[in-house]
Amino acid sequence: MQAEKRALRASLRARAHPAGEAALACGRAAVRHLAADPALLHARRVALFAATPGEIPTRPLFELLRRMGRSALLPRIRQGDGLDFVALQRWDDLRPGAQGVPEPPEGAAAVALGRGDLVLVPGLGFDRRGRRIGRGGGHYDRTFPPGAQAPLLLGFAFACQLVGEVPTLAHDRWMDGLVTEHGVLRSSPGEGSA
Repeated sequence: MQAEKRALRASLRARAHPAGEAALACGRAAVRHLAADPALLHARRVALFAATPGEIPTRPLFELLRRMGRSALLPRIRQGDGLDFVALQRWDDLRPGAQGVPEPPEGAAAVALGRGDLVLVPGLGFDRRGRRIGRGGGHYDRTFPPGAQAPLLLGFAFACQLVGEVPTLAHDRWMDGLVTEHGVLRSSPGEGSA
C-alpha cells in the first residue's frame, strides 16, 4: 500500500494545476460555494491553510472570514508532531514555517478544535469517498486521528485534484467532503475514517 501511495503522490505532483489568475479565479469560485454552505455558516470556528504553489489559493477565504468579522485559524507545525491552530489577524503576518509552508508567527496561543468547528485541509488528491493523499508528513492525520472526535474536515482543492481512488492506511483520516471551484461535494455517510 505504501508503494501505491508513493506512486499516486508522484503522479499528482506532476499534474498541471491552474496558476496565476486562473488559480485565483478557482480560489474565489470555491469560496463562493463554501460561503453558501451550512458548514461555513454554522461553524463555531474556521481553520484554513496558507496555500503553497500548486494548491488552490486560500487568501480569498481568509479575506471573506475577516469581512464577516470571524476569526481565521491557521496551522503551525507543532514541535515534534501534529498541528497547532492559531488565530491570524493579518495575512501579511504569516512567516515561512519549518517546511517552508507559511505559518502564523510564534507566540500566539493555540486553539483546540473540536465539534462545531470547520477545518479546510490541503492535499495532493482526494476521492469521492473522502479519502485524501497529502504530501506525506501526516500532520493532519496525527492532529485528527481516525475515530477521534473531530471538527468537520473538508478538503479544499482544485477540481483537477479529484481522482478515482486514493489508497489509505489505518492511520489516514478521511475527509467529510471536498470544496473545489465546482462546488461542495460531501463524502458518503459513515465513511469518515478508514
